[in-house]
Amino acid sequence: MPMRNHSHLYVSRNNGFVWLALLCLAASGVSRILFAGAGGSGGTYLLSQVLLPVAAVFLYGFITWFCGQELFYKTAIPVWMMALYAGVRLQAALESRLMLWLFWIALAFFALLYTLITAGTRHPALFLLPVISSPLVFLLYVYRHGILQMEPKILKLCLPDILAVLGVLVVIFALRIHPANAYHPTWGDRTDGRRIRTLPPLTQVVPYLMVHRNESSNLFEDSIEISQMDRYIRRKRREGLTSFGVTHVLLAAYCRSICKYPGLNRFLSGQRVYSRGDDIQFCMTIKKEMTTEAPDTVIKLHLNPRDTADDVYRKFQEAVEQVKSTPLDSAVDNTAGALNLIPGVVLKFLVWLLKLLDYFGMLPQFLLEVSPFHGSLFLTSMGSLGIPPIYHHLYNFGNLPVFGAFGIKRRACEVLEDGTVVLRKYIDLKFTLDERIADGFYYAAFFKHYKRLLRHPEVLDHPPESVLPDID
Repeated sequence: MPMRNHSHLYVSRNNGFVWLALLCLAASGVSRILFAGAGGSGGTYLLSQVLLPVAAVFLYGFITWFCGQELFYKTAIPVWMMALYAGVRLQAALESRLMLWLFWIALAFFALLYTLITAGTRHPALFLLPVISSPLVFLLYVYRHGILQMEPKILKLCLPDILAVLGVLVVIFALRIHPANAYHPTWGDRTDGRRIRTLPPLTQVVPYLMVHRNESSNLFEDSIEISQMDRYIRRKRREGLTSFGVTHVLLAAYCRSICKYPGLNRFLSGQRVYSRGDDIQFCMTIKKEMTTEAPDTVIKLHLNPRDTADDVYRKFQEAVEQVKSTPLDSAVDNTAGALNLIPGVVLKFLVWLLKLLDYFGMLPQFLLEVSPFHGSLFLTSMGSLGIPPIYHHLYNFGNLPVFGAFGIKRRACEVLEDGTVVLRKYIDLKFTLDERIADGFYYAAFFKHYKRLLRHPEVLDHPPESVLPDID
């Protein structure tokens, strides 16, 4: 779902202007290293006038080449680095404090304008032309005499800067705009979710008052009459889905409910609420063998609101078979094993560092993928253990907002209105919910819809007619 007044700029590797821009940026970095002694010496000079601009041009080229399709807006980071470099350089050249302040303000203005335009929130992309052309014109004007007279010292001083600005300028001709009906990440988003920006003010303040997930948890329980579900499961098994069971029905119904209530696919991280969109990340602990000695492992599936019961079954069984049919550990086990090799004190610091990175949305994608603490839903089957469901706590580490459990099938005698007694079968469900991602009314509407689907599971055989997007 696109945000209002938001357009997404991108560049393609197949565009010739991108190749030309990378050539200019590489030449700028190399020439600055080669001519490092032309402007001065000393540690401060090397740091601010050599390493900083070299890192900026190479970072700009790296983002453009490897992330230009989705994350081009992040080129604003090296642009701010170049603005800082230019400000330090002008500080040494200007004696007037007033002029120095004016130049700092101008540099900050140009960097901010570049940030807003590439983020797609202000002005058309074409406006970048005068923004980037201004420093190029300024450089050519300041060094005009040395350039015209081909003075080696002047050329060494200005060539890296001219090439850097020229490289950024050439990139502008490669910019394109993604279709308006598709959402693309921007500042404030995470790799695993889109930040929701239109929540009520109180909802945005609450995460700062209730910081931890466990203190923000609500408990919900319900019982589902499963006569129709049992018939549905038997039919699916006759159709060839031999291991089809309650877990698949519960999971398929959960995905289908998110079609109508996408707020249940949100999560909270860094005191901000995010949406996973169509990516429903499901986690479940399984055993390779049903014995007390057998180790546990965790599977993680990427489901979609449009998945049918057959799709859920196929994805689930593929993950289970991969774990049970191979002696190799899962990615979760391998990651945990690597962490277990680290001394305790160092591991404690590493976990703190991971929490810090996660808070700012900087945790590497491969860690998010293997982490059972990051996801949409964690479901546990107490029924397979022959006991009633439990309330399982949420994890303060990570961003998992919902933990569900279902228990063993039970029978209950009920008296109908006419006085007759019938025997019915139920399963009990218990959920622990992070109340900060949605209000109580929303949760209630979701679970009422979820319960209706479980009473009529045959609708899960067909894709949904529509999938509602979450709010901006």
